[in-house]
Amino acid sequence: MKKLEINEDLIKILISTILFIVTLFIKNTSIKIVILSISYIIISYELYIKSIKNLLKGELFDENFLMIIATIGAFYIKEYPEAVLVILLFQIGEYLSDLAVDNSKKAITDLMDLRSDETNLIINKKVEIVKTETVKINDIFLVKPGEKVPLDGIIIEGKSSFDTSSLTGESVPKLLTVQEEVISGYVNNDSAIKVKATKTYTTSTANKIIELIETSTDKKAKTEKFITKFSKIYTPCVVLLAILIAIIPTLLGYEFNEWLYKALVFLVMSCPCALVISIPLAFFSGIGRASKEGILIKGSNELEQLTNINTIVFDKTGTITEGTFEVRKIEAIGLEKNELLEIVAHAEYYSNHPIAKAIVRNYSNKINENKISNFKEISGKGISADIAKAKILVGNIKLLEENNIKVKEIEEIGTVIYVAKNNKYIGSILISDKIKEESYSIVEKLNSIKINNIVMLSGDDKNIVSAVAKEIKIPTYQSHLLPQDKVQIVKDLSKNNFLAFVGDGINDAPVMKIANIGIAMGGIGSDATIEASDIVLMYDNLLKIPIAIKISKYTKNVMRFNICFALVTKLIVLLLGIFNVASIWMAVFADVGVTLLSILNTLTILKRKFDK
Repeated sequence: MKKLEINEDLIKILISTILFIVTLFIKNTSIKIVILSISYIIISYELYIKSIKNLLKGELFDENFLMIIATIGAFYIKEYPEAVLVILLFQIGEYLSDLAVDNSKKAITDLMDLRSDETNLIINKKVEIVKTETVKINDIFLVKPGEKVPLDGIIIEGKSSFDTSSLTGESVPKLLTVQEEVISGYVNNDSAIKVKATKTYTTSTANKIIELIETSTDKKAKTEKFITKFSKIYTPCVVLLAILIAIIPTLLGYEFNEWLYKALVFLVMSCPCALVISIPLAFFSGIGRASKEGILIKGSNELEQLTNINTIVFDKTGTITEGTFEVRKIEAIGLEKNELLEIVAHAEYYSNHPIAKAIVRNYSNKINENKISNFKEISGKGISADIAKAKILVGNIKLLEENNIKVKEIEEIGTVIYVAKNNKYIGSILISDKIKEESYSIVEKLNSIKINNIVMLSGDDKNIVSAVAKEIKIPTYQSHLLPQDKVQIVKDLSKNNFLAFVGDGINDAPVMKIANIGIAMGGIGSDATIEASDIVLMYDNLLKIPIAIKISKYTKNVMRFNICFALVTKLIVLLLGIFNVASIWMAVFADVGVTLLSILNTLTILKRKFDK
């Protein structure tokens, strides 16, 4: 719990409490009433101001209004101590509730304390401390040991290990050196480094993440929307019922003051504070807890929907596998292997596909762009280009067959790139990818949380996809898929299932939009990934998916408990009130006390471990 701070609210509570205690030792009724009245005014005048302001806005029926009506009623029936005690307990409860909420928000803010307001900018070989928002792309800045990296950039001098836990949830330090990317929010552990900025303050990863967390509460879940609508209807109904409780028995001949007291107990007890405060706080805490694990959830709606997932569809390349392709084998017909590699490297040069990058990387010589013309990327099939005035086709077997080029399919574990020159087959290049370490246990982890319908989709050859699926024990898979094929498959699966699609967030954006939940891998530094998905796994780790689902389910359980606890407690106090057992201060406990206990229960979301 956050430490108590001496502020205006606490001072008013202390003064009012002291005056109330003093009246317990005063026998003169007139003096007691005067002191109790002073105590009441000190502790309640702000409630009157708030109620008047809300009345001017057309918002009459809130907890402030209910407390004022209850205490005025208590004064009317000459229950002066109870009137003061009710408002005093209410204000103490509100004060402690605010502390608990602030404690929750501070915990989340601390988790997301990624930004650095100042940067050690290097100007004319001298270091000047400047505001981070003034740094431009390509500026050079220094990051000393112990400092946060202020902006995304490329290391141009030095080598150091970095604490990435605030950004990714991973405790193992990350060693980075020259020409490697460093992300804003990392903490430099060891040595000073020089970095060239690749992003500005507003576009940096740290700022994007904080903006995402700050706006996550804008997207309300169905539960939150229901509670908001419920409160607007519920509170006027409570006031009407309280009036009926006081009036109807009186008309039947019963004592008015007795039933007015029961009505006041009902009025105080019925405040929906526990629901209105604890439900949004639970979602906020769940999103904050997920962020600590390196899981960015865009809103409370997405957090709630995670609990409904019964089917998960994985993309293969870059999701199940590392997406770092290597050239394993070259077969050339009628030319040297180096010549074939040169042709393919030039043809793939303008493509951003991981396979294309692997081939270009494997070609050690410089690419002559003057040789390349008429470049065309054919979705799901390959590339067509003119290389040194020769028509080149590079891609899968479908591409060559569509151009009436005869070729025998090569059955190898990996991706086979077929090559044709001037409509004649001239050879192939075998590319293979490595399965991620965590992929071997993802199926078991998902099964342990009762998600058994797991599917893998890929545009790769059937042999490759089959081998990967068998290796990691995914029961269902499909191969040779074009992007539009994946969209259709996910559409069909979504008809009878609540489905999450896991992909790289950029190439799979259309599929993510179709899925109930889109989960993007490798979100660090990728604006497109954050835009395309509902959830971003910042550290490219599949095992964060079951953790996200566990957080979602625990958050939902906390909310259910809070709702049941609040309603049951209020019902008990209501029954006690009907049988003259419950007093107004017990009704205050049923309202403020339950609210505080619900908030404290909600804070367990931030402390619980979900990685077991």
